[in-house]
Amino acid sequence: MRAQLLAAAHRPLEGADLPSPRPAAGQVLIAVKACAVCRTDLHIVDGELTHPKLPLVPGHEIVGTIAETGPGVDRFAIGDRVGVPWLGWTCGVCDACRRGQENLCDRARFTGYDIDGGYAEMAVADARYCFAIHPAYGDVEAAPLLCAGLIGYRTLRLAGDGERIGIYGFGAAAHIVAQIARHQGRRIFAFTRPGDRTAQDFARGLGAGWAGGSDETPPEPLDAALIFAPVGALVPAALAAVRKGGTVVCGGIHMSDIPAFPYRLLWEERVVRSVANLTRQDAEEFLALAPKAGIKTTTTPYPLADANRALADLRSGAIEGAAVLVP
Repeated sequence: MRAQLLAAAHRPLEGADLPSPRPAAGQVLIAVKACAVCRTDLHIVDGELTHPKLPLVPGHEIVGTIAETGPGVDRFAIGDRVGVPWLGWTCGVCDACRRGQENLCDRARFTGYDIDGGYAEMAVADARYCFAIHPAYGDVEAAPLLCAGLIGYRTLRLAGDGERIGIYGFGAAAHIVAQIARHQGRRIFAFTRPGDRTAQDFARGLGAGWAGGSDETPPEPLDAALIFAPVGALVPAALAAVRKGGTVVCGGIHMSDIPAFPYRLLWEERVVRSVANLTRQDAEEFLALAPKAGIKTTTTPYPLADANRALADLRSGAIEGAAVLVP
């Protein structure tokens, strides 16, 4: 099979011919139809997330059809269309798993990090962590739902029930979560890179009632703020924008250091929390909600061989919505 391979951090991906993997017990072999490009992939390639399996096939927003099933698989059959997210395996026995917090499993393994992912023509996945894809979505349109959508959904859920939601960083996750929030009757305040009128217009087109730069103050206090940009300086900015008792949720897996800030920004029972990974329940709930809520993804397809160009465009902020690799 053809694949894009990361041999070492800080190096471009390399096109490679690899043996097609075979599914072990409990696994499925997937013919990849599309794989979205996530900022987490960029953090892995740029060495900001350390200790990936190397060499590595990145990619954890996979949509494809099952080509083969391993022993013991009864959830899916050959030909079924499935999606594969970031969380690829958990132990089921650690304290976190037994508490129902498998996203915090001590021995979790992640697709496109510990397990070869979807920047390839074929991929193997644990059948327990594969999910049926609704026929309303094409392969390319569905791919961003598997991480941008899932993490956005979990981030919004952990923000509470507030009406006024600020979103910092209007990329792949934000453009989906904004639609969820609007479906729930909430009001959206979008914060983009200062001066990025294109992104602000994009946010308004998705229902944002206000859009401005991340250096601006919203016209009224926020009930909660969701941060998707990997910029630590946005945490004190978001705290300053939320009301008393408001919540700031950091939705990314990596962020630059948070600068020191005065205690008065945290005082009055404001909360800062992070989102880590996802659970299978998140996936089941969100993938059922997305078609009912009319969620639409904005995508830019790239051939698999152009993975480095897709990553570069993501790094520069040139992508509206999500980039998607198509083998």
